[in-house]
Amino acid sequence: MIVHTSLGGQRARVELSNLFGSAPLAIGAAHIALRDKESSTVSGSDRALTVNGKTSFRIPPGATLISDPVDLNVPPLGDLAISIYIPGDSGTLTTHANALHTTYISKEGDATAAPSISDAATSRSWYWISDVEVLAPADAAAIVTLGDSITDGTASTVDTDRSWPAFLARRLAANPATSNLAVLNEGIAGNGISREIAGPNALARFDRDVLSRPGVKWMTILEGINDIGTTTRQNAPSENAVTPDELIGAMRQLIERAHTHGIKVIGCTLTPYEGAAYYSEAGETIRQAVNRWIRTGGAFDAVVDFEAVTRDSNNPKTFRADFNERDHLHPNDAGYKDMADAIDLAIFASKTVSASASR
Repeated sequence: MIVHTSLGGQRARVELSNLFGSAPLAIGAAHIALRDKESSTVSGSDRALTVNGKTSFRIPPGATLISDPVDLNVPPLGDLAISIYIPGDSGTLTTHANALHTTYISKEGDATAAPSISDAATSRSWYWISDVEVLAPADAAAIVTLGDSITDGTASTVDTDRSWPAFLARRLAANPATSNLAVLNEGIAGNGISREIAGPNALARFDRDVLSRPGVKWMTILEGINDIGTTTRQNAPSENAVTPDELIGAMRQLIERAHTHGIKVIGCTLTPYEGAAYYSEAGETIRQAVNRWIRTGGAFDAVVDFEAVTRDSNNPKTFRADFNERDHLHPNDAGYKDMADAIDLAIFASKTVSASASR
């Protein structure tokens, strides 16, 4: 499995998850290496991963385990190859379905230490890995991008790291004032902020995906379009429709919980979606109401206006034509780049905190 880094470091460890498993998961072996190309690893970079000194171990259902750290010169903005061998029945998989990187699957035996996997089966998912951490300098920090498929990077070019968080990571790395900031992409395709649509909603997964991550100082929120679309689409029961107050209330809860832990929160306006399969005029009214609150409500420590960047100037309800190549919901590579470019990096140099955060 190929994982793209943001910050580099001299030591690394991997978090392995059996969050959605219904039985203990037996790991026969796990390795980390620098990726060369395709399934090949850089010679001499392969390291066996252990947990509590053991090369094989079991992860209880619903649990995560952190590997022992290994010495490895992890490059910033580089690719790691993480390999896991499951000797028996894996049971229910814990996956990130749309990882936008090719995963290479051995058709026989333990290939975790192999320099490459010939005749591999492939997928575009990650299995059982939930975090990669490097030992960073004391002044390093992390930005969590909490969101749905638009944060995950759906519709961007596979194996090229062109989601907006990946473009943001490159901008941060190139700027001496922000080169010590990591970007942790916590986007899940289909996710809702308060409704259970795909994976646990943002309120439910906040502790796991934000608070449990080391060094987090900022987070972005770009969530709500799936709550709107799935509950207001044609033939959806009107009594189940999400309201602006529900979405705003969910955002307020995330802001308050983040501020309690000293994390600043950046609100991102919801991008246009007219033409998408679940578009409705009722949903559009809700989207506009939520965006007005994001811009003017004063609850966020900063605001990034993604809608202004991506909307068609002649029809603000829809994406710019040059950003839409697929479904009127997800931008293309160029759209994701412009979204990342719209973020003022001075936000991350600010020393001020909101009144809520200072309590």
